[in-house]
Amino acid sequence: MFGELLKKLTESAPAPLPDADARLALTALLVRAARSDNDYSVSERARILAIVARRYRLDADGSEALVQDAETLESQAPDTVRFTRSIKDAVPYEDRLGVIEALWKVVLADGTRASEEDALLRLVANLLGVSDMDNAQARRRVED
Repeated sequence: MFGELLKKLTESAPAPLPDADARLALTALLVRAARSDNDYSVSERARILAIVARRYRLDADGSEALVQDAETLESQAPDTVRFTRSIKDAVPYEDRLGVIEALWKVVLADGTRASEEDALLRLVANLLGVSDMDNAQARRRVED
């Protein structure tokens, strides 16, 4: 199931992803951020569930299924550089800004900012083509 999506994500010139694949890839990126400090907390997972439920208008079962699939995909996905670069090529800038904000919501869900999470968010923002200023503004909106 994930093999075809992983192939799409790692192609040298990825085509735009169908909605279902984009949802899964972006949710896997949220999972990767939550796992980056080696403490995938209940609060971070709950935040991911809430984000995908709201963003994709899913019920609890739909959100749970998407997050479970994303957890599997994230564990099989290539390094963050290739994975994120593929998302950049497939997702419009405005949506990437929303992804950065959602990532900050996830990493701040447990009330701490680990250095691993900060480093990953800087890397991901850069790889998604999101400016440092837009990244900082997204973080401030989430912190407020």
